[in-house]
Amino acid sequence: MKPKSSRQIGHSISPYWQAFRKIQKRIWHRYHINRWIIMVVMGIIFTMSTYLTFVAKTMDVQNLNSSLKRSTVIYDASNKKAGALYSQKGTYVGMRNISQNVPDAILSTEDRNFYHEHGFSIKGFGRAGLLWVKNKLLHRDYISGGGSTITQQLVKNAYLSQEQTFSRKLKELFISIQVENVYSKNQILTMYMNNAYFGNGVYGVHDAAERYFGTSVKNLSVPDSAVLAGMLTNPSAYNPVDHPQLALQRRNTVLDLMVDNRKITKAEAARYKAQPIEVHDSYTYRDSYRYPYYFDSVIDEAINRYGLSEADIMNRGYKIYTNLNQSQQSAMQNNFNDSSMFPQNAADGTKVQAASIAVDPQTGGVSAVVGGRGKHVFRGYNRAIQMKRQPGSTMKPLAVYTPALEDGYHFDSSLVNQKRSYGANHYTPQNYNDQYTGKVPMYEALAQSMNAPAVWLLNKIGVEAGYNSVKKFGIPITKSDRNLSLALGGLSTGVSPQQMAGAYTAFANNGVAMKPYYIRKIVDASGNVIIDNTAKQRGTKVMSSVTAKNMTSMMLGVFDNGTGVDAKPAGYQVAGKTGSTEADSTGDTDATRDKWIIGYTPNTVVATWEGFDDTNSNHHLENLSGTGIGPLFKSEMSSIIPTTKQTQFNTEDAQTIIDQRNSNNNKSDNVWDNVKKSGNNIGKNIENGFDTVKKQTSKWFNDAKKLLGGN
Repeated sequence: MKPKSSRQIGHSISPYWQAFRKIQKRIWHRYHINRWIIMVVMGIIFTMSTYLTFVAKTMDVQNLNSSLKRSTVIYDASNKKAGALYSQKGTYVGMRNISQNVPDAILSTEDRNFYHEHGFSIKGFGRAGLLWVKNKLLHRDYISGGGSTITQQLVKNAYLSQEQTFSRKLKELFISIQVENVYSKNQILTMYMNNAYFGNGVYGVHDAAERYFGTSVKNLSVPDSAVLAGMLTNPSAYNPVDHPQLALQRRNTVLDLMVDNRKITKAEAARYKAQPIEVHDSYTYRDSYRYPYYFDSVIDEAINRYGLSEADIMNRGYKIYTNLNQSQQSAMQNNFNDSSMFPQNAADGTKVQAASIAVDPQTGGVSAVVGGRGKHVFRGYNRAIQMKRQPGSTMKPLAVYTPALEDGYHFDSSLVNQKRSYGANHYTPQNYNDQYTGKVPMYEALAQSMNAPAVWLLNKIGVEAGYNSVKKFGIPITKSDRNLSLALGGLSTGVSPQQMAGAYTAFANNGVAMKPYYIRKIVDASGNVIIDNTAKQRGTKVMSSVTAKNMTSMMLGVFDNGTGVDAKPAGYQVAGKTGSTEADSTGDTDATRDKWIIGYTPNTVVATWEGFDDTNSNHHLENLSGTGIGPLFKSEMSSIIPTTKQTQFNTEDAQTIIDQRNSNNNKSDNVWDNVKKSGNNIGKNIENGFDTVKKQTSKWFNDAKKLLGGN
């Protein structure tokens, strides 16, 4: 049978198609589908416009000019200026102090219709829309460009990210219109020139003129102005220091554009093109990021806790009041810059890393922090906050001894100090050097960091009690940590020095743990308080004040006669705990992965960690004694304690208390012996006295008889 042609098929289905079209038209007209489509589209446009208008209105563009003129300033705990966050901040200058050649070159290159548009270019925005559609069809989630105006570029730099998305473009459009409603064209252009990036860490035309030409922006020539204008599209590629030939080509292109824009003549352009670019650097970099790890932490807290963006923090001219102690921070940074405080580098030159943090136990305010050794990277890896390492024996006070005291044990309770195995997996903790004494008082087990008694005690009070205690201290642990190795700091994820410092504030603060924080208050460029954290911080009650006092008594012994003796600062009493973890994968039984010392007074808690970022056979610390970190901690405490109130502990170390108790008992025994001896002497004297009286009375009686003539 001969198959049907397409024409025959078309004829056969034509009646059905016509019937379907009639029904469709009837339904379409009956239910006004066209109107519904128009209404839906209009509704979407209205909703988007309402949302974007709200975004633009809430951007506080009224403060844009004042915020661009000011850098965000960091203040310390005494409200003294500690430094500034510059980011996109150069030396701000007014239009009258800028050579007219500069705006002529910039407008000729970037936005010729600047004075004739209202914040955006219809052609440019349409081009951005077409590019967005094209990239969507190609499954790209960005736009490739789009002819932003000067106002849009200012808005993008001041408020938005650099991502190339259509949603960002829409926000940019509406905010630009709002900026145009508030500021004059000259004000907008001035803000743009002072906020533009010119490569090599330089922002603003004033600093760029000094960095590349060694002159004031007020005296900048036409060809030099053309160089700066040419850099705006790609500062790293077109700056004359790193790429002189590309910079020259780009400058000449800008000169041609200035001719097209009737700012210079062709003859002038030809003359300027014949001139070489002469670079002179008279720019002085203003390094006000004096305390990098602390300032990083302030920015992170503002972003993560209070919802501000990095762009807001760096560019809005805020005043940020913190808990920083500049003396403590400077001393801590100096210690980290002193290589003699640390073990030698590995054979391949890798540095032993470290991190330290100081916290006020009464408030939780962080007074100093350093997150590593070597070159600092802006908002880079901060080991004091971001690191997760095993805490070793510094976990014992949290997981074992605090819950034991709360459960009725005493600081001098006798613990079993024997090598034992526990559970079906035969978990067998060992003391350092595999030495055991059979029995040991609790305070001595803590001071000497004995493992066997700690695990025995956790087994006695129950793992659940230790697990719940650690959680109350604010340490993040999981169900997989609910086992006896918790006593020795065996955690699935680990902890940071900041978390451990926060936990130890409870011992120095009568049993109340305070969460570490950095920011007290943030004030915007107009003087409005946008973040207020000045009220007294509320802590978490972890233990009774009596338990906290007894724990301090035991932990004073760590530095008086225990594992922290070498780390004790001369002339000061410090309580705390040392800790270390084994480097299991090295094949060296004496290799150490982490070393910790956490010490405190009633006024400060300092947590210090030391180790390699990546531990292996070639990168590990030596021995498990915990004293290798001592010089660093000792130096830190020696410089930090004098800057505090130096409040004295309300207790003495446990060994001293026991010695005094024994001494008093001996004195009591001696007194009772003396009382008994004196009593015996008195008794003998009384007995002898009676004999004397008896004899004397008998003598008197005999004398009377003779006198009366008797026998």
